[in-house]
Amino acid sequence: MTATASTLLVSDHVDGSVYAASVPDGTVTARLTGRHLSEHAGFLALPGGRAACVDDRRGELLILDPFGDELVENAIPVAVPAEHLACDPSGRRLVVTTGLGENAEPWSDLLTVVDLATGEAARVRTRVGEPGVTVLGGGDPLVVLRHREPGALAVHRFADLLAAPPGCPVVTPHAILALPGDGHGDAQDPGSGRVFAATGAGVHSARRRGDALVAGPVIPWESPARGWYLRLDTRRPALWTTLRGGDPDPLRWPDWTNRAWRHDLETGRTSLTELGPGLVFRLALARNDTVFTRVHPDGDELILLGSDNALRRVPLPAMNGAPRHGGTPWEGVERRAVAASPGSDWAAVTRGGHGEVHLVDVRTGHEATRLRLSTPLHHGGHMLLLSRDDGADGDPVGR
Repeated sequence: MTATASTLLVSDHVDGSVYAASVPDGTVTARLTGRHLSEHAGFLALPGGRAACVDDRRGELLILDPFGDELVENAIPVAVPAEHLACDPSGRRLVVTTGLGENAEPWSDLLTVVDLATGEAARVRTRVGEPGVTVLGGGDPLVVLRHREPGALAVHRFADLLAAPPGCPVVTPHAILALPGDGHGDAQDPGSGRVFAATGAGVHSARRRGDALVAGPVIPWESPARGWYLRLDTRRPALWTTLRGGDPDPLRWPDWTNRAWRHDLETGRTSLTELGPGLVFRLALARNDTVFTRVHPDGDELILLGSDNALRRVPLPAMNGAPRHGGTPWEGVERRAVAASPGSDWAAVTRGGHGEVHLVDVRTGHEATRLRLSTPLHHGGHMLLLSRDDGADGDPVGR
């Protein structure tokens, strides 16, 4: 495998392939087959230009090194289906929670903790319900599980979980902080030691006090809509999400409203930017821009929001099998994934079902390269764009 300054990891989780491609020329430098990565748990950036992800079919946590001689540095057995993936700020201690998988209701209460430095791993039982997770650092790291219905932030000592005996024993939280029951979205700011959880009421914050959490203020959405995920901006301390509003009926998705929401963690100020109707899914952070994709029956686009709040729109070629009027944006349709690195001026966006990835120069908004892969990237796939020492590992939650 040839090392490059920037590498794009592309997962076709339906076909079972993972590609590493150099940026910006788009040359595929490595490929894994028979690897069905969890799209929901996503990629987790680790120190040294590495990344973690979970193979949902084999039940393995993969440590990838796209700048090394071999793409797979390590493979560690974990419980699946993987729902969320996070690490402590050092990148040493990882946690994988389990969720729905291909099931109608949550059924698994298994959680896996891994110490990459020692190779130790343990599985325990917590509570059914697709928990989110963050891992707070310090001399005695804490695992914080975000539960729903009833809502709570449940605190466990990482060392206690790792020392659990065989047999997947049930564990009891060391401490609990109440949370509304509709939580969805997690973030941690290692600089301040705060943890955040998105709910309908706003973003709930808490900070560590000993081996427990103390609630902080709730950050309002300042909109009738809400965010369904959170992302830490490692370039300048801030939280990002997209506020989705309108009739929640999935059949009404072309009329959903979308606003970019940014909350500055230093000043406490919140800014909102209109993105347009349709489906806006995850976002990505480039050096000076925040990158979104918008899917709509009238045409798809890549949206570039500059640090000066200037908004640029780049049209994208249509997808066969894209969501349409009268259907939902989730079932049996193609979507788009987006990726960027806070250390570069490149962004990547997939064309689901076509096996294509557009590499766009964020500075100009022009497509520089189009990767044509040997698998279709159904459902849009998933991606991570990494540059050496780009600071992406400052966000210790999988995306």
